[in-house]
Amino acid sequence: MDLICPICGSKLNIPGKSCVCPSGHCFDIARQGYVNLLTVQQKHSLHPGDTKEQVNARRAFLDAGFYAPIADTLIETARELHVTGEILDVGCGEGYYSARLASALGLPLTGMDISREAVRCAAGKYKDALWLCATASHIPVADRSCGLVTSLFALTVPEEFRRVLRPDGYFFQVLAAEDHLLGLKSVIYDEILHKHKETVPDLPGFTLVKSVPIRFSFTVTGNQVENLLAMTPHVFRIGKAGAERLRRTESLTDTASCVLNVFRRS
Repeated sequence: MDLICPICGSKLNIPGKSCVCPSGHCFDIARQGYVNLLTVQQKHSLHPGDTKEQVNARRAFLDAGFYAPIADTLIETARELHVTGEILDVGCGEGYYSARLASALGLPLTGMDISREAVRCAAGKYKDALWLCATASHIPVADRSCGLVTSLFALTVPEEFRRVLRPDGYFFQVLAAEDHLLGLKSVIYDEILHKHKETVPDLPGFTLVKSVPIRFSFTVTGNQVENLLAMTPHVFRIGKAGAERLRRTESLTDTASCVLNVFRRS
């Protein structure tokens, strides 16, 4: 997959242990194997994205197989559609979903996340992919270079996704449904506020091919209870009382509920 300079937009070449564009902008390849293409101007904080603790919690939870049905649905759907070309996972986290998808399909993978900790973690385990620290609003990838773009529980930027997608490519979007993780919410919140959540959005420049609901139950015990919280946005919203209730929770049975939307360029 051709990379482009996040500063001037020209093609990046990789002559050795760095990426260099014709204008002389240079980006080193970290010893862990990822490339940081997130410029200072694109940052909204000193350390954007997930922290090391969040990334480690997500890896421990996902590697235990609790969310394997989501990865299985991605693979099954991609095979049904005969997806080809290179995969770009935007908001890849520590790489669990896209690494399994790329391996099952035998396709090359580029993963990117705004969190340096996330891509460092991904690069350390999944050596057969290219991992980038970058922002979804300025994807450092050439136009029409991807056969499949994925955004799994992550940000969707339609104009950028359409730009990098081939005319015959697909966009896989996974969104949490309104009833996702009600068991966890019932522990950490005094009251659950039910608000309508749009799980099949209209995306400018895209046409919906199909929408696949994914729903399954699982049980976590011990440290995995805390790991479940740490990989959700609720970790930033939980109060003192909710945190104490969760700390006393030794086992939690919950239901994951999400939707896989499959789009093509209009």
